[in-house]
Amino acid sequence: MSKKYEEKAKLLADKKPLSPEEAVKMLKSTTWAKFVESADLAIKLNLDTAKGGVSIRGVVSLPHGSGKVNRVAVITSADKVGEAQKAGAAVAGSEDLIEKISKGFLDFDVLIATPDMMGQVGKLGKTLGTKGLMPNPKSGTVTPDIAKAVGEFKSGKVEFRMDKGGVVHMLFGKVNLGEDQLLANFNTAVNAILKTKPSGTKGNYFKSMTVSTTMGPGIPVETRSYLAQS
Repeated sequence: MSKKYEEKAKLLADKKPLSPEEAVKMLKSTTWAKFVESADLAIKLNLDTAKGGVSIRGVVSLPHGSGKVNRVAVITSADKVGEAQKAGAAVAGSEDLIEKISKGFLDFDVLIATPDMMGQVGKLGKTLGTKGLMPNPKSGTVTPDIAKAVGEFKSGKVEFRMDKGGVVHMLFGKVNLGEDQLLANFNTAVNAILKTKPSGTKGNYFKSMTVSTTMGPGIPVETRSYLAQS
């Protein structure tokens, strides 16, 4: 760990989990990089991932944006490629783009596909799946409304998913946002994840919650305020 990291970690010594308001305020105190750091959220879910078959994922539009400009790629029929480009897609294509991706092209952050192309996109499962880029209706990346989807993902719509360890990681803004803006983004993100609780799940859906900057230490956040909702 760097000296700067250790210095910031001392701010959290002996601290119990903080309220969301306190955590966001502390978040700004732990940033130290020369670039504008991201504000990241990690929630450990109360799910038995060992059994398999549990898939938690979704999307949410943050009220003050994610702070990240996504490079959006679109796979659609040839007659709609122009529509995707006009909407602001960084790259758009049909069979040609599928072929390009199959050969290793992955210069994008989000891949959107229209339903009519999913039969062919499915062939890219091994390439896209490991990178978390496979279009999926649950994430809003399989849709006939290209312009709307491209606009949303470029302006702050964020995808989240649970990893194999039962943890959901998610970006909820940049630290140069105001505290009130970060808090609004945080609450929107947490509530979106809360809504993914599978029916039949017993007890509190959240085991633990942490926020951090790109280069900073994890800040524990109390989950009591979400007990009643989960």
